[in-house]
Amino acid sequence: MGMLDRRGFLSSALLALPAWAANRDEGDWRHYGGDAGATRFSPLDQIKRANVSKLKPAWNHRCGDASRRPATTIECTPLVIGGRMYLTTARVQVRALNAATGEPLWNFDPPDRAPRGRGVNRGVTWFEDGKLRNVFAAIQDKLYCLDARTGELAKRFGDNGVVDLTAQFDRNMDGLTFRVTSPAVVFEDTVVVGGGGGEGPRAEAPGHVRGYDVYTGKRKWIFHTIPHPGEFGYETWPKDAWTRSGAANNWAGMSVDAKRGWVFVSTGSASFDFWGGDRHGDNLFANCVLALDARNGKLIWHYQTVRHDVWDLDLPAQPALVTVRRGGRDIDAVAQVTKMGFTFLLDRETGKPLFPVEDRETPESDVEDEKLSPTQPFPLKPASVSRLEVNEDLITDISPEARDFALKRFRSLRGGTIYAPPSRQGTIYSPGTLGGALWGGCAFDAANQRLFVNSSELPSIATLRDSGPEDKFRFRLASYEKLVDHEGFPGVKPPWGHMTAIDLATGEFAWREVLGEYPKLVERGHKRTGTFQLGGAIATAGGLLFIAATADEKIRALDSATGEEVWEYKLPAGGYATPCAYSAGGKQYVVIACGGGNRQPTPSGDEYVAFSL
Repeated sequence: MGMLDRRGFLSSALLALPAWAANRDEGDWRHYGGDAGATRFSPLDQIKRANVSKLKPAWNHRCGDASRRPATTIECTPLVIGGRMYLTTARVQVRALNAATGEPLWNFDPPDRAPRGRGVNRGVTWFEDGKLRNVFAAIQDKLYCLDARTGELAKRFGDNGVVDLTAQFDRNMDGLTFRVTSPAVVFEDTVVVGGGGGEGPRAEAPGHVRGYDVYTGKRKWIFHTIPHPGEFGYETWPKDAWTRSGAANNWAGMSVDAKRGWVFVSTGSASFDFWGGDRHGDNLFANCVLALDARNGKLIWHYQTVRHDVWDLDLPAQPALVTVRRGGRDIDAVAQVTKMGFTFLLDRETGKPLFPVEDRETPESDVEDEKLSPTQPFPLKPASVSRLEVNEDLITDISPEARDFALKRFRSLRGGTIYAPPSRQGTIYSPGTLGGALWGGCAFDAANQRLFVNSSELPSIATLRDSGPEDKFRFRLASYEKLVDHEGFPGVKPPWGHMTAIDLATGEFAWREVLGEYPKLVERGHKRTGTFQLGGAIATAGGLLFIAATADEKIRALDSATGEEVWEYKLPAGGYATPCAYSAGGKQYVVIACGGGNRQPTPSGDEYVAFSL
């Protein structure tokens, strides 16, 4: 830990850095989502369509801690402030680099490495107040506060620089696990942390959101995502559900409206996420966009996108704070992308939809004790970026063998529509838990009012099994199954992955392009199939989108006006993260984490690669 770590990173490297006052303007990437509102937009325009073909690697940094068994990955989007880059590695060490050269500056290796397993962590959080400059790292069940200059723990914070996130939880945490996968956010003197337990079927911790004092680590407030007696929403659960129900957590990240002093939170499913017979009701505040007062945690408004979720349809991304033009005036809004492929565009002040949303009847369940919501909300605009059904006509046809294999499995199942309920026989539904949009979220270019969303087509299969006599729960999921062919490719017809540009002024698609290829299929003549994606895109003032995410292990630049691919580069390992753009020493860079592994069938890696002209 600190200025000289176990691999010998030298403190003398600090001397080569620019002063803190330098490069701290629009050339920085100060937040996980680019800005506090998570628009993933960079105002830099040195790299543009006219010269992007000249883009080449400027430096690469090997983290040195990848593992293939268990397979690690890197989902981190680095921060860049004042010429320094802050990132997490495959095994979730926190590291600072010179952003112009990739030279290591310091490394922090938290204790208790084993529970961090595959190292799913999406980055760190920046704080400064004129005197202090800190990096907050939420790792597993701890919040670490580091001195941004040295990487040393800030002793004033919590217990010598660490806050135990399982403490002060307003709930008995005995036997329950807790983890954070996405960065905290900071507003004024409050650092806000999400996270929580898994989604069952075993007992899980709830996903309460908490605010801590940035100086002392003292808890300032807590918002119960599973309401306690007397709190709004309590009646949407069975009596005393707060003592036993779990999840409803923010795992994908939050955003901040500094002008209003509000933090926006997206939440996931309640546990168990495929059977809710012990949690009858709509289950607020699971599957919600929440607007909370960042100073005290009070609820301002909420919007629920799925009622009584039994499909694992978490809100998978940060709420993006955008401004849309309507009738000659600007309206502050929240754009929430979803696994269903829907984009909910909500008035930021009230939470009311800016495009019509229709409640539609959805199927009932025949599983014991299950009581589903009779309706679910369907936005009329924008259209879903993924298919909402799967039928025999949509089964893959890339080869007779692939079609026969997938069709046989499909014919053994029930359902086929978006909200078909899980069953003992097995139910297929689309887009599924890995279809639609995921934690890569969206990018927004305010100048042309376009929201950019990458998405996948990979229907899920939910088969319930009775629990064993030793279990303390009713049902389990037979397996986390997707509809695939005999080789593991998606079992529906391609394209399997897209990038879509949505005009937020009209709600219509401005363009839509296939994204990615599978090299093995290209060899057989199947080009432009699209692939399953992990990670998201960023937009720049140079009129470009940068995205990796695809199973062909490439990073690409697309023309943001048309969707045309204008540059690509084969990475040393899959870039299953979201890139960032920044300037250092007068040059613009784009950097991507090449961690491989994850849910893609590609090898693990541990490099960061930066590109410049």
